[in-house]
Amino acid sequence: MIVSTRGRYALRMMTGLAGHGGSVSLRELAEEEEVPFKYAEAIARVLVKAGFIESARGKNGGYRLVRPPEAYTLAEVLRETETSLSATDCTGRKEAECPRAATCPTLPVWRALDETVNEFLSRYTLLDLMPNR
Repeated sequence: MIVSTRGRYALRMMTGLAGHGGSVSLRELAEEEEVPFKYAEAIARVLVKAGFIESARGKNGGYRLVRPPEAYTLAEVLRETETSLSATDCTGRKEAECPRAATCPTLPVWRALDETVNEFLSRYTLLDLMPNR
């Protein structure tokens, strides 16, 4: 599993929003987190659709977290922004698509690795990433 730039940027943006404690413009957030603005727009759309952040228009508008920082695990943010958190294609797709799934000697190892990664990422929240928590 390799966490893509999109996943890393999403975590930085979410942590940045958590640090603001309120609304912040996407342009300001992108600059603070050193995320290209166009990329930040695309990530923000995904995060809004997932129900993680919301936006408001107007003088005090901008983006903000929907829940407190400790209510977001790294696993859930990465699941929304990454194609897959699986270590291999075998476990990243429906096993029924693999003709060897029933007899594959390595499949249990890949399943265990995926479970370990998911458990690890589920232990950490946005609050854990905040420098002055």
